[in-house]
Amino acid sequence: MWFNLAPNILILAHLPTSQQQHGGHFSIQQTNINTILPQSTDKSNKLNSRCNHWENSPTKAMKTQPKCLFFDVFGTCVDWRKTVTDTLWNAAREALNAPTSSIATRIRMTATDMTYEQWGEIAQEWRTSYLTFVRAVATGQITEFKTVDQHHLDALHSILTSHSLILPRDPSDPTPSSLAHDGSLWDEPQLQQLNLVWHNLDPWPDTNEGLTELNRGGFRTCTLSNGNMALLEDMVEYGGMPFTHVFSAEMWRSYKPNPKVYLGAAEKMGLKPEECALVAAHLDDLKAAQECGFSTIYVERPQEERRPELKGEGMPDIWVGEGEGGFVEVARRLGVEAGK
Repeated sequence: MWFNLAPNILILAHLPTSQQQHGGHFSIQQTNINTILPQSTDKSNKLNSRCNHWENSPTKAMKTQPKCLFFDVFGTCVDWRKTVTDTLWNAAREALNAPTSSIATRIRMTATDMTYEQWGEIAQEWRTSYLTFVRAVATGQITEFKTVDQHHLDALHSILTSHSLILPRDPSDPTPSSLAHDGSLWDEPQLQQLNLVWHNLDPWPDTNEGLTELNRGGFRTCTLSNGNMALLEDMVEYGGMPFTHVFSAEMWRSYKPNPKVYLGAAEKMGLKPEECALVAAHLDDLKAAQECGFSTIYVERPQEERRPELKGEGMPDIWVGEGEGGFVEVARRLGVEAGK
């Protein structure tokens, strides 16, 4: 069912979700993509040449001019890293300084000694657990569907327990978790509130201006995120992001990079895949979209690329380097004249 979110935004109604638990956390090594590519190799020169071609040819790089631009959201449209790290850091300081705090001594000492950078590492663990989870659902390793909101909460419990910041709860304890105060850094209502940080992520500085330009140029702009609908609705409203439509992988009961998410999005728009493009800061997302027939637009964002080895594998069609204007530059390369 369609309903209006804002004057020019359409949303699909919520889908029911499973509450099946899949805890656990994972970690991966993050690599800055700016240090990956050698500067003196033939391959590097070829990539630089392609970038220069795209820089000077706003529309020639696209096989066909897309009618709809689908956008990855986490990391592409919004800066999750700073928002989540800031929120964890500030919430920890608030809990430690609360006059009625009943935090256990060992947990208090652990949290007091933690630096902002260490909270950033926990934010990365949280993000990495999400990436591992959605890929497992997309590939069928996990068959029970649950929302990203529910996964984020499950993962938060697991990660904080592993860092000795909250205590594991005894399943046989009849006390409702919302009433339990066991000496953890945060109680259950506070953890649930922390989990909502993913609903309130700040857009990159170019996001709203670029989307406005693309809308003015006649393109349909639509989220295509693994975030669930409630999360995306809140984030779009919080960030004032002027998408014309909001789609979630939840609509297809799976997650990217499952092909049915990309193909389903094109079909829902009434378009062929070749009439669509995906805008993302992650080459693995773009590769999956390309394999479904989408054009691809790569917008580099700080610390976001997780598969730098995919550079040069016949994609993207348009490449906007870090610091080159983001979505505003995407609009320019697609032929939208600024301010007209």
